[in-house]
Amino acid sequence: MNEAVIVDAVRTPLGKGKPGGVLSGLHPVDLHAHALRALIDRTGIDPGLIDDVISGAVGQIGPQSMNTARWAALAAGLPESVPAVTVDRQCGSSQQAVHFAAQGVISGAYDVVVASGVESMSRVPIGSQTAGQDPFGAAVAERYPEGLVPQGISAELIAARWGLSRTRLDAFAAESHRRAAAAWSAGLFDAEVAPVKTTGVDGAPVEATRDESVRPGTTTEVLSALRPAFRSEYWAERFPSIGWQVTAGNSSPINDGAAAVLITSAEIAARLGLRPRARLHTFAVTGDDPVLMLTGIIPATEKALRRSGLSLDDIDAFEVNEAFTSVVLAWLAETGADPRKVNVNGGATAIGHPLGASGARLMTTLLSVLEQTGGRFGLQTMCEAGGLANATIIERLG
Repeated sequence: MNEAVIVDAVRTPLGKGKPGGVLSGLHPVDLHAHALRALIDRTGIDPGLIDDVISGAVGQIGPQSMNTARWAALAAGLPESVPAVTVDRQCGSSQQAVHFAAQGVISGAYDVVVASGVESMSRVPIGSQTAGQDPFGAAVAERYPEGLVPQGISAELIAARWGLSRTRLDAFAAESHRRAAAAWSAGLFDAEVAPVKTTGVDGAPVEATRDESVRPGTTTEVLSALRPAFRSEYWAERFPSIGWQVTAGNSSPINDGAAAVLITSAEIAARLGLRPRARLHTFAVTGDDPVLMLTGIIPATEKALRRSGLSLDDIDAFEVNEAFTSVVLAWLAETGADPRKVNVNGGATAIGHPLGASGARLMTTLLSVLEQTGGRFGLQTMCEAGGLANATIIERLG
């Protein structure tokens, strides 16, 4: 059986996903192409050797429609013979792309493959793909007669179930910003980020070099002044147990960004003179309650550890997507993981969460953290809409 390895991974800085954000002037195809070109340039791989480009995108509508991965590959200058496909496992789309790519290598279906992801939330706002239409149908409505809920309500339900106070949610968010700001100051993101030259809102040239959502001065006290983001009379009446703790400050922001990962087999890497950075060790994906929705990372982590034969203590670094801080705090409570090993360079609350790109972004950061700390094993997990979650374990090489 082939061994799948990561040769390299790169991401763009993450811009604020709104008009005027530093990357909002870029079409998502061009943003995605930048990450692909950076990956090709860094590795020196002959792009004609790439068997496929598997990319995640959530808002597959408008400028991110029509199999956006294909157009990004062409925009990046890859040969027309290189195919590409766009996948959707919601927020875990590009983590699933990594799984599909690695599984293709392990099976022998691929020799060299790129897993990537993109989301331009300034151009394709979250939820715009449904355009007010019902995405569920009658049978789902019959199975869940009380109705499904938005993710923000799920985050509130998690906070209530695990007894998470507003202070704890805000303190976790403030720490995420502190860690991310410290990582940038120490140059810990420099090697993983490919700066982007673009045009500012005034039409002048600008270079995006840093994550735009990181706020170094954020404190628990500052965050405590924010109002609950999802409270309404309707939801308050439907869920009287909710304490309304979730705000814009203890949730991930909306962002623009892209990331790309080059995956091959150990044998092909050696033949091409490429030095792998990590081995893709174990994959897991699981389903969970679609109303609570965001807790799938708990069974996904357990499933990945069980399959790997590793224990929680064997994992040296965790990247757990901070869609909401309540999600990560519930995961910590259930797994017993050491919080000092979790999102050590900050998480999505600070760095950002460009939906379809986040899985590849977390993988890029996880590689950096393992190399910076000398850790051997890293685990990444993402909560996803519909009660889904991916988990991936990698082993640092070299």
